[in-house]
Amino acid sequence: MNITGLLLLPFAIIYGLIVFVRNKFFDFGILKQKSFVVPVISVGNLSAGGTGKTPHIEYLIKLLEKEYKLATLSRGYGRKTKGFKLVDEAATAIDVGDEPLQYKRKFPEIFISIDENRVNGISTILEQQPDTDIVLLDDAFQHRYVKPGLSILLTDYYKPFSHDYLLPSGTLREYRTGMKRADIIVVSKCPNVLSPISCKAMESDMKVRKNQNVYYSYVDYGDLVPMNTVAEGIKTRKFSTVLVFAGIANPYPMEDELKSCADKVIVEKFRDHYQYQPKDMLKIQQHFESIFSKNKIIVTTEKDAMRIQNTPLMNFFVNLPLFYLPIEVKFHKKSKEKFDKQILTYVRTNKANH
Repeated sequence: MNITGLLLLPFAIIYGLIVFVRNKFFDFGILKQKSFVVPVISVGNLSAGGTGKTPHIEYLIKLLEKEYKLATLSRGYGRKTKGFKLVDEAATAIDVGDEPLQYKRKFPEIFISIDENRVNGISTILEQQPDTDIVLLDDAFQHRYVKPGLSILLTDYYKPFSHDYLLPSGTLREYRTGMKRADIIVVSKCPNVLSPISCKAMESDMKVRKNQNVYYSYVDYGDLVPMNTVAEGIKTRKFSTVLVFAGIANPYPMEDELKSCADKVIVEKFRDHYQYQPKDMLKIQQHFESIFSKNKIIVTTEKDAMRIQNTPLMNFFVNLPLFYLPIEVKFHKKSKEKFDKQILTYVRTNKANH
């Protein structure tokens, strides 16, 4: 723990006490949890963002969508609206949040919804679409009013919860022991090559229980996607300079990826889920124009693209080559086979009961 973390430790102790009491109220049944007859899979984490929940939800959608009728439920972080809302492709991130909008644009046939009250959200989904086979809960590990049938906990390979501390000294939303509620632990953002010794050491460090399964995933980057006509006209994939702007928890892996196609990568960092303003776009525009290079482009993340697409902010990039870099999750071979099997077995068994 660094000096700042030590100074904030008294606040972390107070926060931890509040979280501890709340969890005990659920454990003892003082605060009630609701179960649903439809299979419910929760994806969440112990830390405040940065573990890759969005691409893991997308992985589950791809795994299940051909055989089952899916619905996803998110809080809609960063939106200016309240209550239950069905997401459509014409929405903006201000209305529904960037992640639900990304799901809808990538999977238009899926029932994508938002509600900060997860119990009400699932109930409304089942009222509006009673033939729903599965509900995927996004970022719901601490939303204990719903008791999921299968709980997936994500943790970053390079920053596992076992080496983190409670807010505000660290990034943990609750004590590390909260991991015991997970049925599955996915170690995300792993290196492409992973040794069995590293896996065993990590599982020991996390104090994984016998009833929990651990799987290992990594990020796979796609090709740059043009966001305007100027970008569409660029055919080369090797650049002198790439200017990146990113409002995500950890842009460093993206920066490393782009170094493979650029001599120089410059990053403008914003906080996670940042809602861009015209002044931010003007700053990026001016920064780009000040770069002394002909073969240069601007790149953002897929999430950030959701926040600016179909908004007046795109006017700042009318004459500039703007791309976004898509990502998807892949599992290491043995992890993939076992993870897919556990998910499909849970769904088939519980759908049959439903």
